[in-house]
Order: sequence, then C-alpha cells, then structure tokens
Amino acid sequence: MNSFFKTDICDILEIEYPIIQGGMAWVATGELAGAVSKAGGLGIIGSGNAPAEIVEQEINKVREITDKPFGVNVMLLSPYVEEVVDLVAEKEVPVVTTGAGNPGKYIDRFLAGGCKVIPVVSSSALARRMSRMEISAVIAEGNEAGGHIGDLTTMTLIPQIVDSVDVPVIAAGGIADGRGLLAALFLGAQAVQLGTRFVCAEECQASNEYKEKIINARDRDAVVSARSTGHPVRSLKNTLTRKLDKLEAESATKEEIEKAGEGALREAVCEGRVDTGSVMAGQISGLIKNTLSSEEIIHNIINEAEDLLLKTCKEIGEE
Repeated sequence: MNSFFKTDICDILEIEYPIIQGGMAWVATGELAGAVSKAGGLGIIGSGNAPAEIVEQEINKVREITDKPFGVNVMLLSPYVEEVVDLVAEKEVPVVTTGAGNPGKYIDRFLAGGCKVIPVVSSSALARRMSRMEISAVIAEGNEAGGHIGDLTTMTLIPQIVDSVDVPVIAAGGIADGRGLLAALFLGAQAVQLGTRFVCAEECQASNEYKEKIINARDRDAVVSARSTGHPVRSLKNTLTRKLDKLEAESATKEEIEKAGEGALREAVCEGRVDTGSVMAGQISGLIKNTLSSEEIIHNIINEAEDLLLKTCKEIGEE
C-alpha cells in the first residue's frame, strides 16, 4: 500500500505510515505495539511504573511479532526509571518516547543504545528546551488527549510548536481518523500519535469493558479530574470521576485526591471495573464506534485522508 503521506519522520523512524501508537500505561503492551509496527506504523510499549523485567517481557513479545521498528515510552517519574533506561539502551530499542519530566540526564545512555529519543511536550517553551538536546522529534500533545494533559488544545499547540523548533513535530490529542491526520499535517506536523483509537484495536489487551466504555461514549463524556493536584487527568465520567469532583469541591488535599485514584487505571484496564476504575480516554472517544485490527485502523486512516485530499483538490480545481 503506497501512501501520499510519506513524511521525513517516516524516513527517520523507518516506518511506512506517519502513524504512531501512544505508549499508554497498562494498555500499550507488546501485543498491541507489535501489531501496530507490523502494520507499518510505530508501536510503543507503555512502561508506566513497571519494573525492568516486566518491560523486557513486552519488548520480547514485540520482537516475536515483527522485526520492524518499535518504541518504549519511559515514564520519567517511575520508581524504576533508572533500570528501565538501562534496559532499553541494552536492548537497543529503536525509539524511546518520554513523559512526565526532562529526559536530559538519560539522553547519552539512550543514544549509546542506538535509541532515537522523542519527548512528549505540551508547550512551546518545553519543546524549545527539548530541541536543544540530541532528539529526533517531539510529540506535541493537546489537552483533548486521554490521561495526563496540559492546557493547550491540539489545534493551537501544533502550529506554535512547529514554528518554535527545527525538529519534526508529531501531533497528538483528539486524532482518530483520516480527517485528523490531514488536519495535523496541514498544521505542520509530520505524523500523528493515536492513543484512544488504538485502545479499541483487536490486539489491545485492555478489558472488553474498557473498550465498550469508549465505543459507547458520547462527545461530552471525556472529562477532566484532579486539576487541583497540578496533574489533571482526562477520563470517561463514572463513579470515580464524580468522587474526585466531590473531593475537589470539598477542598480535599492533594494526597487525599491522589489516594482516591490510586490503582484505578489498572482496575479498569485489567479487571474491567469501568465504573470505579479510571477509564483514561480522549475527547475523540465519541467518534470511535467499533473494534478493528491495528492494520485496519491504520489503513482506514490513510485511505480516508487520501480520499479527502483528492476530493478537496478536485473541488478546488473545478472552481
């Protein structure tokens, strides 16, 4: 399958399509990452707070599925970050994305392992700071995304970061189809990162209840909780989000709010308890109506974007 959308980032990461799967904790396992990479995108393992031996198992799963490039998302606030950094360098993981901090102290270790480093950023200032390091690109994530979010929307964030840095920009947050890919490319991004859409991939090991919660979501169901902690989270509204809202309204402490959400993501992803657990998902949830294979998701996005681009060019030409 040939694509109009062969960008520089495709050459840098050695992937066929400019589509990257988000490194979601508990969700982005080796099965999903391997399937996305095999289909021509870039699959990412979400290391979250897992120790190195667990991350190694997921890396091995990917390499059993495909010999194509893949990545690991390293959560810099993880208690196991040092051993995970050493592991991905030792295993020569092709791509590393980073979140929740500055990867500067680890850059040399990543590069020694042949890893291409791509930090996740939520502001132009942070993007500029990251671009002074030896990185391959930045992932600019708008607050439409699921999970921990920043303040700016994807529509406003992407062009400002594109204008601020010389490295390629990957757009994330609120993208799930060909229209979103095309919009991101026109804003100056060279690729897109999708999280919520890939939760509903057949290869994703998240519980069926978690997937159904996304598929049944309406446009206003993805809400933001825990703003007062300084680490707001977007998830689908349920008993947990209402509990968190009540705690904030009662001026509960940061520790009390964080304790209320402790272990809640695993509860929803792994155990299927989607009313009391945290169903992290983006505002794009209302667009997702089915579960497809990773290959179908990628090909549908590329085909829709190409058809829309051709249609638009034809209509302009006829005027």
